[in-house]
Amino acid sequence: MSISPKKYTLMVAVLTSFLTPFVGSSINIALPSIGNEFTTNAIILGWIPTVYLLSLAVCLVPFGRIADIHGRKRFFTYGIIIFTIASFLATLSFSVQMLMVFRILQGVGCAMIFGNLYAIIASIFPASDRGKALGITITGSFLGMFMGPVLGGFLTEYLGWRSIFFINVPLGVLATVAVTRIEGEWKEAIGEKFDIIGSIILGFSLIMLMYGLSNLPEIWGFYLILGGILGLTIFYLVESRMISPVLDVKIFKNWSFTLYNLAAFISFCSAAPIVFTLSLYLQYIKGLDPQWAGIILSVQPIMMTIFSPLAGKLSDITEPRKVAAFGMILNTMGCTLFAFLGEETGLIIIIIGLSLLGLGFALFSSPNTNAIMNTVESRLYGVASTTVSTMRVLGQMSGMGVVLMVLVLIMGSSTINPQDYPEFVTSARISFLIFAILSFLGALASMAGGNKRD
Repeated sequence: MSISPKKYTLMVAVLTSFLTPFVGSSINIALPSIGNEFTTNAIILGWIPTVYLLSLAVCLVPFGRIADIHGRKRFFTYGIIIFTIASFLATLSFSVQMLMVFRILQGVGCAMIFGNLYAIIASIFPASDRGKALGITITGSFLGMFMGPVLGGFLTEYLGWRSIFFINVPLGVLATVAVTRIEGEWKEAIGEKFDIIGSIILGFSLIMLMYGLSNLPEIWGFYLILGGILGLTIFYLVESRMISPVLDVKIFKNWSFTLYNLAAFISFCSAAPIVFTLSLYLQYIKGLDPQWAGIILSVQPIMMTIFSPLAGKLSDITEPRKVAAFGMILNTMGCTLFAFLGEETGLIIIIIGLSLLGLGFALFSSPNTNAIMNTVESRLYGVASTTVSTMRVLGQMSGMGVVLMVLVLIMGSSTINPQDYPEFVTSARISFLIFAILSFLGALASMAGGNKRD
């Protein structure tokens, strides 16, 4: 029996959306083992997931634009290949610096994947089925987040941290073969010029922002942040006057589109550091091995995997913004609970908090994406897809920046030793309090968005 193009596309979308969150969540479980092997402090460990997010953020918009010109499916395929090669090379790392280089290469590959994934789905599925399709696709991401801590903890415990990268290789090969069987190509901007100047300005601005955040409270950290903000301002002014911009910033005049993207930014700002912080907390403070820490952390993605398809379908029959806003309220509750973490906090409290966050992110993610895609015309699907992916990555990157900043302010550059446990717990509590406040603001942004194209 032949498989319809829509079902085949969903199969590929689920597989590719599984890969990157899997390695992202599994590497967080492996960080203490990596730190022990390379004798690395908590700040450097934080940069292992951060450099990946930074390279992803820098490359998303330019590669999304190049794909609009030369073909989304082509660059989607290139992204899977690069990610697979980088995963294999990461298994050969003999220093933390070498590992970071291959994490950067993974980010480049992921930029090619996620700069095109939602646009391809929006191009194939009509608005009446789009929420359900996005919900199924995002379920693949949540399944990767679920398998990351569980399988990553098992692999780290028994085969070493390098095995979490190697397992991506056969999956990447399978995804590469599968995506070549999708029929069709999409080139909405064929023949247009690529904006190199805008891409360079955006890239340097993001690098200055992230590096500045991680180097607070040093005075030059503030200067870098100001430079990054100035760079983004210049980027907006330059792009608004370009005939063929790398990012059509005029789309942000659509206030519904802008508010929903702001909500996405805030959501992923609070999401990214949760596994990083709690992985260190469970293994250092609670004394759990990687396998058990992974099992506990899997509670959140299990909830996401179960409820994400339901949330996507729900967003097709009711206002997506209301579903997304309720999800952000649950996130606020979960982060608030973790703001009271202590060395004696019971594991049941951790599980309850992760359950709230898992359900919250499930109810937010696909309805938010559906709401964003519904606010633009079909000719802007590529821009909208790139923008929502960029907002999410910028959110994750900024969230890690906040955590690194708090760690530096509270702990300095010391490694996490028993005498430093109280300072680490304090930094975790401060971080979660910040994310609770941001999540509440994200709920307000979701509700403030409209329902129609402006």
